[in-house]
Amino acid sequence: MKLKDIMNVIEKDFPKYLAMDWDNVGLLVGDEEAEIHKVLISLDVTDQTVEQAVQSGADLILTHHPLLFRPLGTVTEQNFIARRVRKLIRNDINYYAMHTNFDIAGMADLNAEDLALRDPEVLEVMGSYDDGKEYGLGRIGTLGREMTLAELAEHVKDVMKLDAVRVYGNTDRRINRVAVSSGAGKSAVFDALKKDADVLITGDLDYHTAIDAESQGLCMIDAGHYGTEFTYISYMADYVREKFPSLTVLTMEIKQPYSVL
Repeated sequence: MKLKDIMNVIEKDFPKYLAMDWDNVGLLVGDEEAEIHKVLISLDVTDQTVEQAVQSGADLILTHHPLLFRPLGTVTEQNFIARRVRKLIRNDINYYAMHTNFDIAGMADLNAEDLALRDPEVLEVMGSYDDGKEYGLGRIGTLGREMTLAELAEHVKDVMKLDAVRVYGNTDRRINRVAVSSGAGKSAVFDALKKDADVLITGDLDYHTAIDAESQGLCMIDAGHYGTEFTYISYMADYVREKFPSLTVLTMEIKQPYSVL
């Protein structure tokens, strides 16, 4: 199957125009005329990702986070990003990223489904589709049953396969209305407060953002960047298998990139 045919289907469901202005999505390495037989899906392009693609014979890598955010001044073995790009090119491996366009058109709903939120709505509204339906980052909805903040933290740990989360707020507080924003979601604090969320679940929280939000009545659960986004891997594996049954689909192991000691 031609890569351009795969791209056409993906970009119909996850349009590139949804991506933030600063983002870099789409085909970042390769040739859209390339014939694709085997796809490797990962959250990031790490050295391990590239090596697995080489060893498995994959001719396409699909990731959430783009390897290339800024222009490379040089493409040499001395630069770790350029080194990965060189290895992809040497092994004729194409590389496609779907980042904030997937956050908006896929990840937000996946997070809401994983947390079993009822009647989820867009948290940070970015615009509207032609049919008038709003789109944007994150979701806000209600729990199936009221929980304490401590119980919700355990629920988050369970669905996001985490050993620990960071919790800001009274752990005995009763929680009903929940906002979730994947990745680095501190920009969602304003909308979470505006829309009367009891708690915001996100990742990469900094100290001052968290304590300032708590002082305004918004509890915070930091589930980490990886914890809120690795669901991309299994979702896209199922998506590719359904849309392109002739392709072989491989996935990187789901594993937190850090240890808690």
